[in-house]
Amino acid sequence: MSSGNSNKTSSGESSTKKALILEAAQALGKPRFTPAEIEQIRRQLIAQLGPAGKTSSDYIVSVLEEAGMRVVWSTRSDTEGLYEEEFTDLLHFSTLGEAEMCLVRLDELLRKFLAESEKSAAERVREIARLGRRRAEMISRNHKVDAQKRLEKEEVAHWFAIWLETPDAFFDWLEVRKQSRAFRKQFPHGTDDEA
Repeated sequence: MSSGNSNKTSSGESSTKKALILEAAQALGKPRFTPAEIEQIRRQLIAQLGPAGKTSSDYIVSVLEEAGMRVVWSTRSDTEGLYEEEFTDLLHFSTLGEAEMCLVRLDELLRKFLAESEKSAAERVREIARLGRRRAEMISRNHKVDAQKRLEKEEVAHWFAIWLETPDAFFDWLEVRKQSRAFRKQFPHGTDDEA
């Protein structure tokens, strides 16, 4: 019986959600909306509406675009064609070893682009790393995935987060982390797990 009521309110909820998305976007006052702003808006909806506020990034993008706001869903448009071979297939981390190599490549690219003052390309590297972190977090929360794999993905998400915050200290931190008792207990094969 109550399901009939929830159907009636769902269109009301979606118009409220749209209004909140547009309010949040206007409050940010940005000339364009990148994945970082979209994520901010998404989190604000959850903070304001609780579980009912869970919204896909694609929906937020569609609402903003419908309202005539400029959405740059990827910095790819700023770097289109310039460094495509460097960006191709960067996010491979089915094992801890692959995750480490992925971060090594991202770090090398970031340093290269910063040294060449290629700000758009450097931001794209960070964007790819943020995507990697979100992907790892999603897998770590997926209960259909093997428990040990979920633990690995949780670890990898942590690595991405630390690299994004402190890329200069990351690899020193990672060496210490891999030597820690907790890491060795959770991952007895370490990062040589593909061998």
